[in-house]
Amino acid sequence: MRGHLKTALAFLRNTWRGLTSMRTALVLLFLLALAALPGALIPQRSLNTTEVDRYFAEYPTLAPILDKLGAFEVFGSVWFASIYVLLFISLIGCLLPRCYEYYKQWRSKPVRTPRNLSRMPHHEQATLDASVDEVMASTRTRLRGWRMVEREEDDGAKSISAERGFLREIGNLVFHFALVGLLVGVAGGKLYGYEGQVIVVADGSEFCNSGTYNYDSFRAGLTVDGTQLSPFCVRVDDFDIHYQPNGQVGDYQVGLKYQSGEDLENNTWQPYLLQVNHPLRTAGDRIYLTGNGYAPRFTVTFPDGQQRTNVIQWQPADPATMLSQGATKFDPPGVLDEEQRRKSQIAVTGLFAPTAAFDGAILSSRFPDLLDPAAAVDVLRGDLGLDSGRGQSIFGVDQSMVDQGRLQRVARENLRVGEEVRLDDGTTVRFDGVERWANLQASHDPFQPWVLLFAVLVIFGISTSLMIKRRRVWVRAAPHPDQDGSGSARTVVEVGGLARTDQAGYGEEFTRLAADLLGTGVDHSPKSRAATGPARERKS
Repeated sequence: MRGHLKTALAFLRNTWRGLTSMRTALVLLFLLALAALPGALIPQRSLNTTEVDRYFAEYPTLAPILDKLGAFEVFGSVWFASIYVLLFISLIGCLLPRCYEYYKQWRSKPVRTPRNLSRMPHHEQATLDASVDEVMASTRTRLRGWRMVEREEDDGAKSISAERGFLREIGNLVFHFALVGLLVGVAGGKLYGYEGQVIVVADGSEFCNSGTYNYDSFRAGLTVDGTQLSPFCVRVDDFDIHYQPNGQVGDYQVGLKYQSGEDLENNTWQPYLLQVNHPLRTAGDRIYLTGNGYAPRFTVTFPDGQQRTNVIQWQPADPATMLSQGATKFDPPGVLDEEQRRKSQIAVTGLFAPTAAFDGAILSSRFPDLLDPAAAVDVLRGDLGLDSGRGQSIFGVDQSMVDQGRLQRVARENLRVGEEVRLDDGTTVRFDGVERWANLQASHDPFQPWVLLFAVLVIFGISTSLMIKRRRVWVRAAPHPDQDGSGSARTVVEVGGLARTDQAGYGEEFTRLAADLLGTGVDHSPKSRAATGPARERKS
């Protein structure tokens, strides 16, 4: 029993050592980058379900296999999370022992001066007309800022051991700890953040962040249930866009007003000019401007004279010319019988062109700006399937209702602003005009400031570890064996240097340092240097 326990403990110890080695951390970091590739190359359900469905249609054999492997939900898959967690554990396991080792090095004194300094990669020697104590005093002055220890050797010589560049390891540790913090921040954002998209018509329409039902699409973090979203409201008053002569967008901006915090209680609106890459930051959320389009306005006049006007966004089918497609749906007013109401619903579907171009009766658009608007509409009457309990796109009708004959086309016409089409029962559909809409994205990530901080620390740490060199220098001063008898002291001085990393630059630094130590003596004044000019013997 005891032998099995020792075997199990040895296995766990070796596994932990292997997991927390720097080599394993690098392998896991590479695997994490490799595992993220499918998330960039293959459409993800959390971002675009339409593209995923299209992928299934184009690759009916490959797509189910990739789906079983989690390729369409990479960042939420078990295997990606496993690599993520293992990398996190490995980094922590690597860093803690390194911190302890660095602490011990920081507390320890510089190593003793080697007996044979001539074996050092950098070495110089000279004889100075100064005493050993004077040389030591001059060396201490020159090496101010270095970690130094002065020792007296057995043969009467004195030496100084000095080292510099301890911030290099600090930078290395900061880099790795910031990398861990970055991983924690990204994971925290996935847990506690959310992101939603909503289209708001630029005619004074409002949007309030009161629940997920107000969004057109919503992606919640794992701990977000949609009941405690950041409270704010926005009102889109106007949309200003400028096009270049070739049809490309020059710039566009949204004039909106918003309220959050006390403004919600006081019903006070604050103005803001929303632009691309200049989000509105309020209530801990960021509101981005991500797109735009057109929303035709149609008015339906029923046989009894009652009118219904509806403005709903249509989807751009051609981003270059903003040719758009969509469906505007109407319920008949005053009909209490449910079956009769369903049979009398109306949908206006078709194409909208901001600058109309006709090829016969076929409508297209030749420019994206609102210069000559027109709409090619099909008017459908019948059961739209709105009460079926199945969700349907706002940009189209339920095709199954058309296939079953429960929804029929009763008119087709090309309309310009102000024109109308009359149905067989006297109902008229008039094209009244068009409004612009703005696509807004609300993003909430409470860990974003921490991610930014750790990203800055990553750059700072890696820059520090690359720029600072860990180096050592030793100076030994011994009385010259052959004094000249004049009573003046002479000292043999050796200087040796060693860089802990093979980086360029230490050779030049050592040369300057040795020149100061061996070429200036004790007194730095010109008079002293002229009187006691050193006799140098150099080795390298």
